[in-house]
Amino acid sequence: MATSMVCLLVLCLVSPLLLAGGVHGNPGYGGGLFPQFYHHSCPQEKQIVHSIVAQAVARETRMAASLVRLHFHNCFVKGCDASVLLDNSTNIVSEKGSNPNKNSIRGFEVVDQIKAALEAACPGTVSCADILALAARDSTILVGGPYWDVPLGRRDSLGASIQGSNNDIPAPNNTLPTIITKFKRLGLNIVDVVALSGGHTIGLSRCTSFRQRLYNQSGNGLADNTLDVSYAAQLRQGCPRSGGDNNLFPLDVVTSTKFDNFYFKNILAGRGLLSSDEVLLTKSAETAALVKAYADDVHLFFQHFAQSMVNMGNIMPLTGSQGEIRKNCRRLNNFH
Repeated sequence: MATSMVCLLVLCLVSPLLLAGGVHGNPGYGGGLFPQFYHHSCPQEKQIVHSIVAQAVARETRMAASLVRLHFHNCFVKGCDASVLLDNSTNIVSEKGSNPNKNSIRGFEVVDQIKAALEAACPGTVSCADILALAARDSTILVGGPYWDVPLGRRDSLGASIQGSNNDIPAPNNTLPTIITKFKRLGLNIVDVVALSGGHTIGLSRCTSFRQRLYNQSGNGLADNTLDVSYAAQLRQGCPRSGGDNNLFPLDVVTSTKFDNFYFKNILAGRGLLSSDEVLLTKSAETAALVKAYADDVHLFFQHFAQSMVNMGNIMPLTGSQGEIRKNCRRLNNFH
């Protein structure tokens, strides 16, 4: 195991793109997507998205994390097809009501605003799925994170899957093997697991997502012993045994509004907020090696995060004549 850890780290340092290869091992773009997709049909699309995301993040920094999460919760259910944006209707049970999304997923109004501006500029051209991918990239940059070229050309789904949303999105209390399995089923690897978890360098989490760590981690009425004692005491003040479910806490206790590598440094100090954060260090030598590598080298983390966001954005896109280009991201074009 020690040898494989060293090899993993050497690979990390020598060839991040090889290690964090695209879905199906392709280090480039997958599924017929490419960054210049709208070059002729809607040349101002990137500018429009960036401008509206920048206004939203200037109003509320937390929106950057919310838009990154929206893209993540979109791609993990049936691929990156904007199914997460659909409201309830006659034939659709919205993913917005699933356990991971209920009372927590947000950013829909920003997407609506972007879509309206794009429909005015280039009607029926830019998909809601591509809006989510671009908004996640722009959000990352606006709070100090890395840039990457976003492959484009996704189309929008004709349905949603609340079952998929309930079952396929990694949960804060999932075991590490379960989290890894949920990633691998979609063609993502261990590097993607740790790098994308680093998105928790920004944003807030609800008390209900980590309460068990404070009071009853293993069913024995004791706090999680991998949690720093003084940090746990601080969290208990705002996250009681019962009530306060929606009280919010920063996922990165040091620099919650800046995209950096403090998330990984915090984990090393027992100050990762969610169980799913801390298990990256405590339950696998392979993931622990990456946590340490990213804590030591912010540039390596940025490089891997950017590639892993491309990998995630390549999950099962609808292309060509599949799906549709929604005019309103909340409903199908033949909405009744």
